[in-house]
Parts: sequence; structure tokens; C-alpha cells
Amino acid sequence: MAEHDLSKKIIPHLDRHLSFPLLAHLAETNLFPVEEVQIAQYELAKKTNMFDYAVSLFEQIYPDQEVPAEFDEKRQNAVSTHERLQQEAQAVLDVIENPDVAQALRQDKNQNLQYLKDNYNLTLDQITALYNFGQFQYSYGNYSGAADYLYHFRVLSTDTDLNTSALWGKLASDILTGSWDRALEELDTLREAIDARPPTSLLTSSEPALVQLHSRTWFVHWSLFVYFNHPQGRTLLLETFLSPTYLNTIQTSCPWILRYLAAAAILSRKSSSAAPNTQTPVSTRVRTAIREVVKVIQTEEYQYHDPVTDFLKELYVEFDFEKAQRELGEAEKVVGDDFFLGEFREEFLDNARYLISEAYCQIHQKIDIGDLSERLNLSPDEGEKWIVNLIRETRMGADAKIDLEKNVIEITRPAQPVYQTVIEKTRGLALRTQALGAAVSRRGGAPEVGITVAVK
Repeated sequence: MAEHDLSKKIIPHLDRHLSFPLLAHLAETNLFPVEEVQIAQYELAKKTNMFDYAVSLFEQIYPDQEVPAEFDEKRQNAVSTHERLQQEAQAVLDVIENPDVAQALRQDKNQNLQYLKDNYNLTLDQITALYNFGQFQYSYGNYSGAADYLYHFRVLSTDTDLNTSALWGKLASDILTGSWDRALEELDTLREAIDARPPTSLLTSSEPALVQLHSRTWFVHWSLFVYFNHPQGRTLLLETFLSPTYLNTIQTSCPWILRYLAAAAILSRKSSSAAPNTQTPVSTRVRTAIREVVKVIQTEEYQYHDPVTDFLKELYVEFDFEKAQRELGEAEKVVGDDFFLGEFREEFLDNARYLISEAYCQIHQKIDIGDLSERLNLSPDEGEKWIVNLIRETRMGADAKIDLEKNVIEITRPAQPVYQTVIEKTRGLALRTQALGAAVSRRGGAPEVGITVAVK
């Protein structure tokens, strides 16, 4: 399964500290020689202020060599730097944590800065000490402390570029401390900042779109930590990654993210199909996700494919159930070894079997339970139990009946009225026509023309 590992593609788009969990996972899965993984961990760690961690890795890799003296020098410099930055940051915190000051602060940052300057002689340069100390704490692994200082800095600072940098740092800190609700809030804020404009420090007169694409590419990779740990993450991933802007980003610069898009669509499919019988609202995007993802997989197959994407292609494009069954067996191994998907292995299998059953039932009226069980990679007894539970839990129950004597499932589908067929075909026609008219008017300068289509 090493050929399907995406760590080498993902790590270049991550912060150094966010890469450590992926490498630790690789060491556990044994996809690569442990010594090679340890060397990679050491090369990352020695350029941070996590000296003890770097030294322990060095001793494991080179047990017969002395620890380089440069680590002691760096440790001494780090201690002195820590003391200096702490004093500078504490001077600012002593002021803003004063209850009187906290009550006087308002939403307007410029007004707050003027108030702090007039009454406490605090300038923007002094407030930047919070950013510097937060960044330093992050460098030696104190992520909760870094999150606090970067948060306070963003509350006061008017420096757009430093605020954006602090936003990335705060997001990374929340990810590494497992604060998924806060991380999701930071992720939404970061997305708004990226979509609004790229940081001015990175802009050139001719390449603002390229810089924005670069930022979105990093956003997509960082967001995987949040979307595959937050309870609503898979649904949010679909809504974000299937939006035109981010789908274009994936297709342009990181097509391997299609694995996670496909996995999220599979993981969300069963719950979205059962949603009409529950109190949980499911967006239209989630209900149609499989269809949209399959189209993208077809388009980008020349750039990227793996057993997860191939499973959907064989099932929905080729309608080859035997190949889909084989790809599902490979996909199970890929998902089990993947850092982000490993915990969803059983849920992934359950949902994938549901997709096979759904597709199989759509083209057959009488189904042999033994044959369907084989296509689901289940024994006859396990398959029978699984199919009974599936029919009970989903909307198939009204249309499907099990004949235990013949060991078959009989499916009856009432014919859909022709009027309903027309309604379904033209449901989004009015909205699409208005959007087309608006686009034409913006290009030609003509007034917008609204066209309404009514279906009775």
C-alpha cells in the first residue's frame, strides 16, 4: 500500500509541526522503513526549537555518535530569547488584562490603539510582541500558549499581513491541541480572508491570482485535519470542496485531494439518503455529492486515481459490480492506512456496501441475496443480516420485500407520473436561466433580464 500513501504529496503543503503527526502515523503503519521515517522526523525537528525531541531522535538514529554541540548552543539562545520575548509580551498583557482597559475597548481596532497609546503608551510595535512571543512558543511546541498570545494579538492589531499570519498560526495551534470547534471557527475565518484577497506582502502586480491559488491549496490541505475530526466535518468538506473556487483549486494544483472528496461523499451518502426520515437537515450539495464527485473523478482520472476513486468510477460509470467489489477490497486497505481516513474504515465499508446495494437494486427487480452478499464481500449469513438492516434503516423498506424461502429480494417500483418527471427535469431551470442572464448582462453591460419558468 506504500504506492498509495499521500504523505509525500501532503507534507509539502503543511507547516513543519503539522507534519509530525503524519510521520508518526507512518512509523506505526510500517509502510516505509522505520529508520527512514525517523530520519525525516529528525530533519524536521532539528530546524525547530524542540531540542529535546530532536536529540532523542538523533540518539535513536545514530546510537554510536555524540549529540552535536550545536543543540546546546541553540538551547541557550532559545532560553535567552524566550525571556526577552516574554517580558515584552507580558508588558502588553498586563495592560489589556486590566479590567478597566477591557471595559474600555471597543470593536474599532483603530480606536482601541489610540486609547492604549493615549492612556498607556502602547504602540502597534509593542503589541506585535504578542505575535512574536506566540510564534516563538509555537516553535518549541507550546501550542496552547501560542494560541492564546496569537488570539490576543489579533484582537488588537491592525496589521493585515501579520493578522493573516497569526490566523494560520492560531489554526495550526488549535489543530495540534485537538480543539476542533475553535479550529473550525478559525478555518472559516481563514477562508474568508483568503477569498477576500491574498496578503499584500506576497502580491506582485501581475500574479495576485497565483498567490491566491497557492493560499487556497494550503487551506485545502490544512482543512483535512479539521474536517476529518469535527463531527460535522465530512458534510462541511463536501460543501467547501465542491464549491467552484475550491474544486478548481483541487483540479489545478492538488488532484490527490480527490481521495478525501470521494471518501467524504461515501461517508455522507447513507446518512443523506436516510435524512427524510430524520430530524437532521442535509444540504442539497450532500445529496448530490456522489454524482458531482463521480464527474470530477472521470475528468481528472488522467491526473490522479486510486482504489477509492476507482471504486466510484467502476460503480457509477462502468456499472461493473465485480470490478467495484475488487476495488472496494483495495480501498479498504488504503483507507485503513491513511492518516485522515483510518478511523473511518468500518464506516467507510458500511457506506460503500450501501452504495453497491443501492446501485444494484436500481437495475434489478429480483435479487439473489447470496449473489448480493458476494458482491458486498460478505458471507451469506452476514450478507442476509446486513441487507435486512439496510432495508429497515433506509427508504428501501417500502419498495423491497424479502422472500426467505427463495432467498431473494423482490423490489416493486411504482411508475413515476409524467408530470413529476417534467418537474424534476426543470426544477432548477429558472435559477440557472437567471444566473445566465446576469452573467450575460455583466459582460455586455445590458440590463439584467429575468425569465421565469412555471411548471404545473
